[in-house]
Amino acid sequence: MDRAKPAAGIADVAAFRTLSEASRARLTRGLRVVDSAKGAPVLAKGERVSGAYVVLRGRLRVYTLSPEGTEATLYVIHPHETCVLAVNCIFNDLLYPAWVEADAATTVAIVPGAVFRGLFDAEPSIRDMTVQAFSTVVFRLMAELEGLHAYRLDRRLANFLLLRASADGVVRLTQQEIASHLGTSREVIARALGQLAAAKRIRTGRGRIVIDDPVRLAARVRASTQPPAR
Repeated sequence: MDRAKPAAGIADVAAFRTLSEASRARLTRGLRVVDSAKGAPVLAKGERVSGAYVVLRGRLRVYTLSPEGTEATLYVIHPHETCVLAVNCIFNDLLYPAWVEADAATTVAIVPGAVFRGLFDAEPSIRDMTVQAFSTVVFRLMAELEGLHAYRLDRRLANFLLLRASADGVVRLTQQEIASHLGTSREVIARALGQLAAAKRIRTGRGRIVIDDPVRLAARVRASTQPPAR
């Protein structure tokens, strides 16, 4: 759902708390708030970007597609973060180079491109937020590349489960969702989960995975490995 009105929630984002009165007035002009259900498409590759996307709640997943149509997550945008690919598009007049979907029920504030560029010029906090966003995404992309080239699939899966588990050790994702994040098929993930379950590292259920012993699962990530699986 698209709400064409100022977002009260954007004031909770640190970079927008210290804006001058002139910048605050500029921000409210044309600011939109978009609510998306889990799995809903947000941006498509080749789409023209209307502004900077700031996540107020939930998560956005930025992903790419292989020639065979397999999804692979590039990075996830968390609350109070902005999409650096969208920012790059509005500064350089480019089309969006990937796909974005809501990784959970998500609310996004969209700051029109011209407004964001004006805020970037006038407000140090917006410049700081943008630089931090680029630094964070570079780090996350490097971590993804390291995992892709250095880890076999079983280690990548174990690492992914540990990172996405709640405090009680539960990962609430389907096999297809995990496959999309790791850039493989649901069948491959099903086999790998079966192996972890047989080794008593996890228990599987409908739409959820329970990590019974995180320490033993983490040991699998640290274990020496063969060359990465293809």
